[in-house]
Amino acid sequence: MSETPPEPVNQILRVASAAFAVVFALFVASAVTAPASEFAVSLGLVSDGTTALQVLRTLLQFAGFLAAVVGYLAITDQWELVPVSRLTLRDVGLVLGGGVALFAFQYGALFVLGEVGLTTGQNQAVVPDGDPVTYYLVMVAVSLLVVGPVEEALFRGVVQGGLRRAFDAAPAILLASAAFGLVHLPSVSGTPGQRWAYVGVVVVLGSVLGVLYERTENVVVPGLAHGVYNAVIYVVLLAQSL
Repeated sequence: MSETPPEPVNQILRVASAAFAVVFALFVASAVTAPASEFAVSLGLVSDGTTALQVLRTLLQFAGFLAAVVGYLAITDQWELVPVSRLTLRDVGLVLGGGVALFAFQYGALFVLGEVGLTTGQNQAVVPDGDPVTYYLVMVAVSLLVVGPVEEALFRGVVQGGLRRAFDAAPAILLASAAFGLVHLPSVSGTPGQRWAYVGVVVVLGSVLGVLYERTENVVVPGLAHGVYNAVIYVVLLAQSL
């Protein structure tokens, strides 16, 4: 009969396992995105510098993330880390309220930082390579259906869910949110201070999503709330580009 490791050992193992899951997801996404997008260009399916290629790369990246999540859960036989259930009326309210709250917090944080002379860097995911109107419209759907759900399956399900088996809720949420923030760092442009300020904001946003996951035990809720938040950002950018 297997025994549970002592608590400090279990915590170290869970942190290491969570770190492995994130690195594994980044590796798989990188291994899939570059060659597959280059192959699509070589076949003439998409062209360099176009909206189609930018969206394709996003879809390939998150397909890699999803494949890594499924692979990790299969290897470790921990499917229960990513609980999925039908939304209740309360869940729908949490999705919509959570998405709007995340958006409001971001702009509130940007306002406060601006008042003290600080700014955040810019995530390259909001910078279109081609036609901005088409890109923002497509990304509204991609955010809701792909980006939000897949990122939450990884960071709230696999990472936070795994950490929760060795830590109380607060440290599990904070550790998962820290990983969530750090993963965004390479995609942010700006000075070092601006990039780290962006990461700080993302860590807080991730913590809100972590609380949603903790309270509902349903990864669909933070997944859709995350998608709503991203979609609202693209809607605002779309309005500004018209």
